[in-house]
Amino acid sequence: DTKVTEGGLNVTLTIRLLMHGKEVGSIIGKKGETVKKMREESGARINISEGSCPERIVTITGPTDAIFKAFSMIALKFEEDINASMTNSTVTSKPPVTLRLVVPASQCGSLIGKGGSKIKEIRESTGAQVQVAGDMLPNSTERAVTISGTPDAIIQCVKQICVVMLESPPKGATIPYRPKPASAPIIFAGGQAFTIQGQYAIPHPDLTKLHQLAMQHPPFTPLGQTTPGFPGLDATTPTSSHELTIPNDVSGPIV
Repeated sequence: DTKVTEGGLNVTLTIRLLMHGKEVGSIIGKKGETVKKMREESGARINISEGSCPERIVTITGPTDAIFKAFSMIALKFEEDINASMTNSTVTSKPPVTLRLVVPASQCGSLIGKGGSKIKEIRESTGAQVQVAGDMLPNSTERAVTISGTPDAIIQCVKQICVVMLESPPKGATIPYRPKPASAPIIFAGGQAFTIQGQYAIPHPDLTKLHQLAMQHPPFTPLGQTTPGFPGLDATTPTSSHELTIPNDVSGPIV
């Protein structure tokens, strides 16, 4: 989208970031204070995908100057976190700030350039390291672009990537990457099923019932036998069946 302003042509962009839970927690801050400050000071819209996923999508939308201001604040916040983690650490070398963009695969060719010329130019002119993933993210037509370096290098790098994306719009429909929730581990103890959530074992009644039914009957019919060998029953005795409704969110772990 483009808008004509007093300063000339002002472009509105949407940039998607892929973050781990700890990174998301850092930019949200206590009671949402950090992300609120970022929104107010940058003027960009910052939205964070819902769900208890190990990864979340952070969408930043606004005029280019607002986008760069938001990226600057995020990069500086991550650098603060790195400095804080090194306070009581024996590590001597400071790790770089790292951000992961999510970019339509159809734009990655322009970002890499012929023979890697464009991505080499971006690396050399900004001092940031840029890596474009070879494979698309699961169930999508997007790839991860990893940027690492100092906050200043990252901001300059994002500016150049934005220019490439504006000059080479996506081709065809883009299927966005949507992180999936982590499947909780399941344990059976004392005839009950539990899902592990953090440090706690939560009883799961549906899986408990399935487990109890499984323990009551042999799982397979022996070879050469036409009916299951239940004690006290012969081949002419009718057997009963049980129907169990299993919620969609637990059917995957059961299978």
